[in-house]
Amino acid sequence: MRVWSLHPRYLDRQGLLACWRESLLAQAVLAGRTRGYREHSQLVRFRATPEPVATIGAYLLVVAEEARERGYRFDTGRIDRPATVGQAPGGVERVPVTDGQVAHEWAHLGAKLAVRSPERLALLDPVATVEVHPLFVRVPGAVEPWERA
Repeated sequence: MRVWSLHPRYLDRQGLLACWRESLLAQAVLAGRTRGYREHSQLVRFRATPEPVATIGAYLLVVAEEARERGYRFDTGRIDRPATVGQAPGGVERVPVTDGQVAHEWAHLGAKLAVRSPERLALLDPVATVEVHPLFVRVPGAVEPWERA
């Protein structure tokens, strides 16, 4: 399971589809609907929030919006608690992610794209500042302790 801290705009088609699928799995785990993956390290940061299911819902909405912009139709009806990020009613707080984690994921994504989508990797070459998923806020620090890859 990989719930990327990076903005989904950087993902290739396969990565975007996998991110959606794996984030739906994360939602099922957080909602208590599955026995598998309950101890998955990627879920630590969602469980640390006041409303884990709403937080993963906010994550999923952004992934679905990126898919929509690319011409895909992800079924947002599958999101248990769709939420926005921020102070608006129904909004969830942003989740911190370290600079080290972002750099780690950027390198991890680059390695994946080099193998399966070199043309997508070439488009990312000029990126000077890597954007994170809008749910996250970047903070100083090393790779997150929950990272396993």
